[in-house]
Amino acid sequence: MAADDLENRGGRTKRNSNSISNRSAVGHIASPAEDTESQWTSWLVPVFVVANVAVFVVLMYVNNCPNQTRTRLVVGKCVARFLGRFSFQPLRENPLFGPSSSTLLKLGALEWNKVVVNHQGWRLVTCIWLHAGVIHLLANMLSLVFIGIRLEQQFGFVRIGILYLFSGFGGSVLSSLFILNNISIGASGALFGLLGAMLSELITNWTIYTNKASALLTLLVIIAINLAIGILPHVDNFAHIGGFLTGFLLGFVLLPRPQLGWLERGTGLKSKYKPYQYVLWVASVVLLLVGLGVASVVLFRGEDGNEHCSWCHYLSCVPTSRWDCNQNK
Repeated sequence: MAADDLENRGGRTKRNSNSISNRSAVGHIASPAEDTESQWTSWLVPVFVVANVAVFVVLMYVNNCPNQTRTRLVVGKCVARFLGRFSFQPLRENPLFGPSSSTLLKLGALEWNKVVVNHQGWRLVTCIWLHAGVIHLLANMLSLVFIGIRLEQQFGFVRIGILYLFSGFGGSVLSSLFILNNISIGASGALFGLLGAMLSELITNWTIYTNKASALLTLLVIIAINLAIGILPHVDNFAHIGGFLTGFLLGFVLLPRPQLGWLERGTGLKSKYKPYQYVLWVASVVLLLVGLGVASVVLFRGEDGNEHCSWCHYLSCVPTSRWDCNQNK
């Protein structure tokens, strides 16, 4: 089980064991029957936010839209030209107020050919720190603050950091398996991993929560809505699904809570965790290792995931009379 001593205990504040706190995967929706744990001060999530913003600033500096206009690499006028080299690409090229796709690719965007043919596996990690524009960055960072800070306060920076990074990696691997002709960027896979961990945390700690049914329903609705948005064109839902599944399994491994009464003397409890928590822990470790291992091997062998799953492309984009999905393949 996840060890508390991996994290800086000096960054935690003690709380009254007789109080009832609002601790759940969905903020203030579910409450445990008793609260005997300490609470960490969140610092890693704010660092992640600052890092993402800093990377975007560097991205715009490297992009240098005015220079591209002068060299006729861009058709149209840069947006917010008063920002100089930090101005954005023309809206017809990037409606999210950001850099060009060539700049994104240059600085580490995920692209199948670069990863498989050119053996640039590092792009599976760097792509989660890049964003297509101000709107993309703002949406992801607000989500990270809303979800991540609460989780870090409850479980500490080590476990949440592992969840974030591994979920982002899992999302990148699945995205590369099914999207071969477009670049992919953004922290959405990592964010969906946190959502998945919230769900598994609620399941594995089910017996200690009150109003858990409403918490589960609310969380499932939130997840369903976000995944449904992913079937629109220009959205990489494979990164969302891969990140969600990775975070969901990691939640069973990293986020189980001791059963009620474990910290109290004279309760007669011989095990810190319930038997089903151990079962979920073992099953999740096996599925995680096998899943990521097989997916990585298939990816670096240069295989196209769509050839093994003819219907999977519908998970990322559903064609309608208003749009087609060729650009998502």
